[in-house]
Amino acid sequence: MSTLDALDRALLRLLLDEPRLGVLETSRRLGVARGTTQARLTRLERAGVLRDWAPTVDPAGLGFAVTAFTTLEVHQGRGIRQISEHLRSIPEVLEAHTTSGQGDLLCRIVARDHADLQRVLDAITSTQLVARTSTVISLTNEVPYRVAQLLDGP
Repeated sequence: MSTLDALDRALLRLLLDEPRLGVLETSRRLGVARGTTQARLTRLERAGVLRDWAPTVDPAGLGFAVTAFTTLEVHQGRGIRQISEHLRSIPEVLEAHTTSGQGDLLCRIVARDHADLQRVLDAITSTQLVARTSTVISLTNEVPYRVAQLLDGP
């Protein structure tokens, strides 16, 4: 779904600003019928625009104060599916993306401290699928994950 109308954009902005609003209050604020709001939400979900309704949880608040990014080089011919399954088994791996360039996968990982980061990296490399890793530690998050600005279009 690449085209959003003004109501879609207003609905998404409102949900990004106040994610705990119910459908009734959302429809009141937008000045549309409750059924219209529900239909739009359903359509946006089916189109994959709205991925989930989960709360945003800060890993640091759970005691995982260290965030790092590690690039994995996978032994050729071993398959991304196998390494993906391995990475899913490690709770501290928050996400992993296949990439172009020097590495094959880029992972965002968290740890309780630097010693714990070593444990997480050891878990990642404990498989014969990984040839090499390169890791950088995030010092501060200057631009947190955001999408609201995309609603304004290019």
